[in-house]
Amino acid sequence: MSNLPEPAAVIRLPDGTYTYADHLPAPFQPTAAPQVVHQHIHQAPPDRTVQRIALGSGIGAGTVAAGVYFGPLLVGALTAIAANLALLAFLATVLTWGVVTVVKSVGGPDGQAAAKTLSKARRSRKGK
Repeated sequence: MSNLPEPAAVIRLPDGTYTYADHLPAPFQPTAAPQVVHQHIHQAPPDRTVQRIALGSGIGAGTVAAGVYFGPLLVGALTAIAANLALLAFLATVLTWGVVTVVKSVGGPDGQAAAKTLSKARRSRKGK
């Protein structure tokens, strides 16, 4: 039994209740010198600009909540739209190339003339 920890010291308080002695608050000891408080003021991070403007102009918490919630949501939606448009542009390019190649190889001289016309029309649309 020598390997067991010492039992906690229990004391009786003046009101008759019992408590552990190590949980008692430390007695207050006043200090002679005034306490120095160091306050560090930092600039807000750049992504909080909208929130700071909204709070500073008295618009309210609704505007702050909308900026916090809908800002990233809008960025995500625009990114998804841009990715879809990029995929559609790639598909249009590949399909056009495929049609021109098939028309050139299958159509003979008439097909080659049609492919030239098609590629000229496509190039003229790019310039506009």
